[in-house]
Amino acid sequence: MEATMAGEPVNVNEFEELARQVLPKMYYDFFAGGAEDQYTLEENIQAFRRITIRPRILVDVSRIDMSTVIVGHKTSAPIIVAPTSSHQLAHPEGEVATARGAAACNVIMGLSFTSTCTVEEVASSCNAVRFFQTYVYKRRDITELMVRRAESNGFRAIILTADTPRLGRREADVKNKMISPRLRNFEGLVSTEVVSDKGSNLEAYAAETLDPSLCWKDIAWLKSITKLPILIKGVLTGEDATKAIEAGVSGIIVSNHGARQLDYTPATISVLEEVVHAVEGKVPVLLDGGIRRGTDIFKALALGAKAVMIGRPVIYGLAAKGESGVKQVIEMLKNELELTMALAGCCTVDDITRSHVKTEKESFPCKM
Repeated sequence: MEATMAGEPVNVNEFEELARQVLPKMYYDFFAGGAEDQYTLEENIQAFRRITIRPRILVDVSRIDMSTVIVGHKTSAPIIVAPTSSHQLAHPEGEVATARGAAACNVIMGLSFTSTCTVEEVASSCNAVRFFQTYVYKRRDITELMVRRAESNGFRAIILTADTPRLGRREADVKNKMISPRLRNFEGLVSTEVVSDKGSNLEAYAAETLDPSLCWKDIAWLKSITKLPILIKGVLTGEDATKAIEAGVSGIIVSNHGARQLDYTPATISVLEEVVHAVEGKVPVLLDGGIRRGTDIFKALALGAKAVMIGRPVIYGLAAKGESGVKQVIEMLKNELELTMALAGCCTVDDITRSHVKTEKESFPCKM
């Protein structure tokens, strides 16, 4: 069923409305929802609204170059498709359609450990730079096998999600009795059928599989099983950023899991600078959460992010229009970023500096 709207969507938020029209309520709630009171879910978006842009005029902006390099890989824009679960719940072609849409826009895609298409299907769908996100299961051999599969299928980095010793409480999923989709990556490895007669069986599956004992020393274990660079996702404090550097990671992703884990954590954009200061330029810092506009991307780059990751907007594009919807969403954000850069007087992403934004806390601009 194709979504309908008076005219074509002109921004990312309109894609969310299209997705809401076409998806069964259980699946829309699964993608759109956050943990508990959903305070952080709202705050991830609202915090961007409290940051203003300080444009510079009369700069020659006849040529704008949005390209950047992320852990050694050139990409057309500082946008990465965030690893999100279960794309086939949004569209029958699932992560394969997402991969093709991202590749068409020449941006990096993160593939989720809990994808509904297999690592091999996504790898062979099209030629592109892709990263693989992993959880650490109680059965370490499964995580090891998945990481090795990703590496042998040409994935270029591993994203370790580190904020999920247990699954956050997503009350819409509990109410809807959300059913975990079949995770074909694990066929023959773990029982992909979980029976739970109460609440969300995603929660039951996570409780059975996720390793709550995962800790900093395990980064060394992960490094021992792969040659790929490891980015750690879920950092929200300067203290943890420092520990991540000490553990030898190649990149840090400031993320609160799309507000799906611990509620009342801060909006990611509001702690980005704290993390950037702690990292001191040793590794790239990426930002995940709440990106809905090109202006949001510009603000994140001004506050020190190397790139941003987009999760829900990609899902909404996929739900509404499949591969072409994914492409449209990424292109919208790229076009908006390009226009923002031109109007702010920045020709390249390196031209975007701390002095181009003012946060709520500042009465006058930072001299940086």
